[in-house]
Amino acid sequence: MKVNPWTLGLAAAGLVTLPAATQAEEKLNPLLTAVTPTSLSGAVSTSIHWNPGTGNAFSSPRLYQQGKADGFNLDVVSLTLDKPLDESQWAAGYHVDLWFGPDANTFASQSSGTTADLAIKQAYVALRTPFGNGLEWKVGVFDSVIGYESHDSSKDPNYSRSYATSIEPHTHTGVLGSYQFSPSFGMSFGIADTDGPRINSRANPPKAESFKTYMASLAVTAPDDWGFVSGSTLYSGFVNGFNNGWNGSQFNYYAGVTLNTPVKKLKVGTSFDYATITDDAYQPPPPGSSQPELNAWALTGYASYELTEKLSGHFRIEYTETDANIYGTGARLEDGKSRLFGMTGTLQYDLWANVISRLEFIWDHQAGDNTMIPFGGQPERGETHGSKRDAFTIALNLIYKF
Repeated sequence: MKVNPWTLGLAAAGLVTLPAATQAEEKLNPLLTAVTPTSLSGAVSTSIHWNPGTGNAFSSPRLYQQGKADGFNLDVVSLTLDKPLDESQWAAGYHVDLWFGPDANTFASQSSGTTADLAIKQAYVALRTPFGNGLEWKVGVFDSVIGYESHDSSKDPNYSRSYATSIEPHTHTGVLGSYQFSPSFGMSFGIADTDGPRINSRANPPKAESFKTYMASLAVTAPDDWGFVSGSTLYSGFVNGFNNGWNGSQFNYYAGVTLNTPVKKLKVGTSFDYATITDDAYQPPPPGSSQPELNAWALTGYASYELTEKLSGHFRIEYTETDANIYGTGARLEDGKSRLFGMTGTLQYDLWANVISRLEFIWDHQAGDNTMIPFGGQPERGETHGSKRDAFTIALNLIYKF
């Protein structure tokens, strides 16, 4: 029986089933053999945002929140193709994450550096070499090795992202190696073109052609015989390279811990992020300037509690300082720092199968003297745009995972 390639492709993805006779006839087809282990998954994320008050629309300091105030939103549609490594010594596979929708603009992954409602979030070849316990490699575009939260909201305890996510690299184009020394200790190390996320970008110019981005991370997991803290994780890492957006060298350091507690259903965590950017456009610094580098840091705390089998609560508290307004216009803040304080509470209830449903309350507070972060204002009350120190967001998030 002759079957066209499109039908074979659907069968390989598990979307249709071929008759037994057809399967026997086509089982030696090399394309079908190659793609059969591939899994197809993804998610559709939508949200409703309400900012109490009138005339108080603001440019959110958080990734993926811009332009969503007071309305209904499509966040992102994600598609994942994955062929994981098997147990063989010379295993090979691949992984592709594609994003469609407004949230895809965060990555600006096009080689031209422009933003669009389409992004290649990850696309790499996975390999294993038989060294010790097995040295695994990713070659292509992959997520950064640092950060407490994921860009995939469904994997995070909260719907919104932390301030710290904004000062961390997102993705890299390069090579990443990972090695697990034991069940309790692993590390990753890699080299990339830049600190990303623009695919195939280069640091030259203004840097030399040999200038690359280097990264490493360590992960420590408490063993099973450590009582209630068993399974807790400590994670640390750095990324040092060229930031195309700032046209300068950037160094990021990160440390985070997730801790199990004596209360079985309660988990807590904390993270620290630090970033310094040497702005090459300002080197040497202008006469009279005492700020040759731009620095930012963020401290974040987390707590999650499982109330019932379907109901859980999540809390986040955070504080950040930065010399540059990386949360707003991107301008240098020569006359002062930007200081932000935030608290987020999230209630998640799994009512429908395959659906994540969350209700979230966010309070953002401008704690510094600089008014570069516009939280809006009501002119009839004498408030000008950018003079308001507090912003409140109530969001309903629905994600269907398939």
